[in-house]
Amino acid sequence: MKKSMLKNSAKTLAGGLSICLSSMSFAAETWDMPLAYSASNYHSVIAKEFAEEISGKQSEIKLVTHPSGSLFKGSEIYSSVRRGLAPIGERLISALSNEDPIYTVDAVPFLASTFESSWNLYQASKPALEKTLAKHGLKLLYSVPWPPQGLYANKPINSIADMKGLKFRAYNPATSTIAEIMGAIPTKIEAAEVAQAFATGVAESMISSGSTGYDQKLWESVDYWYDVMAWLPKNMVFVNMRAWNGLSEETQKIVLSASATAEKKGWAKSEELANWYKLELEKHGMHVQYAGETLTNELQNIGIKMTMDWLEESGAEGQKIIDDFKAM
Repeated sequence: MKKSMLKNSAKTLAGGLSICLSSMSFAAETWDMPLAYSASNYHSVIAKEFAEEISGKQSEIKLVTHPSGSLFKGSEIYSSVRRGLAPIGERLISALSNEDPIYTVDAVPFLASTFESSWNLYQASKPALEKTLAKHGLKLLYSVPWPPQGLYANKPINSIADMKGLKFRAYNPATSTIAEIMGAIPTKIEAAEVAQAFATGVAESMISSGSTGYDQKLWESVDYWYDVMAWLPKNMVFVNMRAWNGLSEETQKIVLSASATAEKKGWAKSEELANWYKLELEKHGMHVQYAGETLTNELQNIGIKMTMDWLEESGAEGQKIIDDFKAM
């Protein structure tokens, strides 16, 4: 009788311990994911779906997104993930150009100005991008483009001479260079501050996608948007390598699967929205039009110069990217 009771007690204890250990092993660690853009922006929406896909499975981590620069400002996200202050984050790649010239490639004007050519450029530059991130203790998870970039201005622009003296919102070294070549005055302004900058006259022009104008309701302050299709900059989601290496192989597979899904959805969504954004800007009273021949030719000449400058800065690695890209 006593032996039977002891045996049952042991089974009960073992079962309880098993349940306890099981629940401990599936107690997911919270990973905070800082984002620079508003919660309604499609980049943030896709990041949230990415987080939910990972969190909804039996992974070791639960991702929580923080849009609109609420956890870290856009300019702080990259360094915060590098330093381990956040395990994962999203950043506009070309905003990091001062870190390494490889980060500039998708913001070289007119190098890739369609979704197809932008995808090819991404594939050609991806090995170098991953290598550069690894040098900084980071791992690339996925990358999603913005729609083609257009020119916003508070007055008609027929040639770059009309840009002289305008305060130009710059968000990376490439846009600062363009502003200087055109005779405009570059002013560094993060995405979350764009609407206020235009409303208060801190900015009078910029090169950005229709998405930015729609999200920031720029029709309230800006009258013109020229569809110059200058380039398609990309955001990337990356993870701190130490945090990544601390995950189990099973969780890494879950994250990589969710990354592939997010990237595929993101590229499709960007292309789907590109024309819709233009229609929305027009519907709200903005003059949406293609640039005239003079302005287009002048901008393309700027692109040629900046391509040559980038190749000089990036060296053999940059030349390989261009060669591989042109071979596609």
